[in-house]
Amino acid sequence: MNAMKRAPRSLGKGLKLLAVAACATVALAGCGDKDKASQTAAKVNDDEITVHQINFVLSRQQGLKPEQAEAAGRQVLERLIDEQLAVQKAESLKLDRDPAVVQQIEAAKAEIIARAYATHVGDSVAKPTADEVQKYFDANPALFKNRRIYTLQDLAIEAPAERFDEVAAKLRGAKTLVEFANYLKEAGLRFTGNQVVRPAEQLPLNSINAIAQMKDGESVISRTPTGLNVLYLAGSRDQPVTIDQARPAIEAFLLNQRRGEAVKKDLAGLRAQAKIDYVGKFAPAAAASAAAGVASAAEAALPAAASGAASDLSGSDISKGLGLK
Repeated sequence: MNAMKRAPRSLGKGLKLLAVAACATVALAGCGDKDKASQTAAKVNDDEITVHQINFVLSRQQGLKPEQAEAAGRQVLERLIDEQLAVQKAESLKLDRDPAVVQQIEAAKAEIIARAYATHVGDSVAKPTADEVQKYFDANPALFKNRRIYTLQDLAIEAPAERFDEVAAKLRGAKTLVEFANYLKEAGLRFTGNQVVRPAEQLPLNSINAIAQMKDGESVISRTPTGLNVLYLAGSRDQPVTIDQARPAIEAFLLNQRRGEAVKKDLAGLRAQAKIDYVGKFAPAAAASAAAGVASAAEAALPAAASGAASDLSGSDISKGLGLK
């Protein structure tokens, strides 16, 4: 989805530099002569590879510096030549007509076009105002004003349902997590442990408020499909974030959220106007499928959430926690 968004100004400047470098790299005839300008970078038998193709690939390489453009352009061109040769050979073998290949091509085409639609709808929404950003900041103190860095220990315990109360009681009575772990060993209950250090913004948004209310040394226990899970707060330290630090990430998060809602609403309208008939085994689940279809399509317009450990606040930390990177 991100690749389908309109290029920001900085990217546009970068592409201009890359285009110039690509021109020099592939020795385009008359790069400064509009009458004789050629966009052909190489000819592979009867097919051409253009500068536009090279620039498209280069534009997707994050962190590429202008001085690296020429060398990168050459490398991209060589890869495109190899790719074109492979395509030509595959076509001569009629592999492009293979039903499985045709199906993959059509699926990729449909996904690209659907994402373009989501981008088009999302681009129509208004950016969040300063008041909306401030409101979100004030409504989420655990992420900002009261932000903490957490050292969390997690125990996944395999236990039958009839022993849940026993395990919970032992956890409440244990003075340390080590004491509780020893009990699990003696009781013959299998478990795995893990420890992580996470800033608030890299914790799941649906659990951050509950974790923020915990004090060092406290734990919570919850049921899982295979037993119980214990989350123990081994320690924490305060590291608040100001509105100025948080503003860019909050703006991006709110805008991204608003775009997703716009896509979901628009798709709901399209479904209401369309004639959709569920056939065969899919007919009984028509209502559920319709609801899931709208939700999944809206989610496709949003970038996936990322996670990772960090000890200090950086520009990407909050973005990661808000599901922007």
